[in-house]
Parts: sequence; structure tokens; C-alpha cells
Amino acid sequence: MVLATLIRGASREAAWRIEEARAIKQFTSTQDLAARAQLDAGDLHALAAADALLSLAGNRRQALWQSVASVPDKGLLRPANIDETPVMMTAPSEAESIVADYRHTGLTLGRHPLALLRERLTKMKFLNADALSTFSDGQFARGCGIVTVRQRPGTAKGVVFVTLEDESGTVNTIIHPGLVEKQRSEVMHASLLGVYGRWQSMHNVRNLIAMRLVDLSHMLGELDTRSRDFS
Repeated sequence: MVLATLIRGASREAAWRIEEARAIKQFTSTQDLAARAQLDAGDLHALAAADALLSLAGNRRQALWQSVASVPDKGLLRPANIDETPVMMTAPSEAESIVADYRHTGLTLGRHPLALLRERLTKMKFLNADALSTFSDGQFARGCGIVTVRQRPGTAKGVVFVTLEDESGTVNTIIHPGLVEKQRSEVMHASLLGVYGRWQSMHNVRNLIAMRLVDLSHMLGELDTRSRDFS
């Protein structure tokens, strides 16, 4: 089960109750989890949406369905056992699961989103971090990745440092002031950024010096990625 404290919408108190109940005995079903950890509808929905009930329900859609039916009854009905025929829901596609993971937890335990886009990116001649790391100093290079960090330190004289993440690692990208002014929209708003530039490799420090930028955010579809921006 994904650590509940990382899940958007799940309360810290619910996470503690889950850990305490699981320490006594492993959960056998979504209904067992809900009853022993005293979870409400909001907690169950958050866990199901984040795919934290995979081992109990089978897939995210199945978990969402079960979360509705597993809210513990109150009062006189609480001890009652209700025997219902389970509804079987088809599993979401890998892409749908990744989108949902990012929406509800901000990350995925499955494949990196760019692994699904690699064939398209390769046709556009964008290389991943592993391939770029073999380049020589001064070699022209093309990199593309999800923007995870933007930094524009006051001491950098207008230079913007961007970290691009793909399925094999990260690429540190340096964008000089002239290009920042020319392509400000791409620099500040792209969530998937393609970079045409020159590879810099000196003293085991590797950077991609940007010469042209392309906003490829549309390729991510509904994927919600959020960078950490610093100044």
C-alpha cells in the first residue's frame, strides 16, 4: 500500500489508524481495511483514487467501486455482514494509471511517463539522459524532459537553470538571458520541454546549454506535473 501520508485527500489521522491496524494483522479486503482503520468515505476514495488499494481490490477502478460499498455502517447496522456479489471493473490503461497517479500523489510507482513517449521523442531525435551523458564536450545535442525544477538565482545575471527528467535520469539545462527573453513562455510555462543545444562536459560536470526551446507539453495530455520554481 502506498504510504497514506503522501496521498492527496487522505488525513494524517487515517494514516496512523491504518498503520496501527496493519501492525496487528494484514488487511484481507477493502471492507476489512475500512472497518478496522475506521475510515470514512473521503479517506477510502482518496486511497482508491491513488491506487493504494491495489493489493486488496485488483485495480484502481475496482478499488473506487469497492470504496463506496466499504464505508463502515453506523449504529445498529455496524455488526451486520452484507454478502454481495462483487462487481468486476476493467483495469485502466497504463497511461490512464500514470495520469491518475500524478493527479493524486504527484508521482508514479509505475513506468516514467516519458517511457511511453520515447518512440515519438526518438523520431524527433530527442535523446534521454543516459544517451546524453556519453556525449563529448561541445557536441550538439537534443534533450527533452519533464521540467521538475526552475531556478533563476539573483547572482546568476539572468541565467535560468532548468532540470529535465526522463525515464533514465535528469539533465541539467542552462538557459542564457538572451534566450530567456526570446522564449520566455517556453522557459516559464512548459511542463515538457525540448531543448536543442550544445553539450557541456567538464570536470565530470555535465550540462545542456540551450540554443532553442520547444514546448512539448501537449504530448503529456492530461498529465499534471508541477515543477519547483526558485528565484
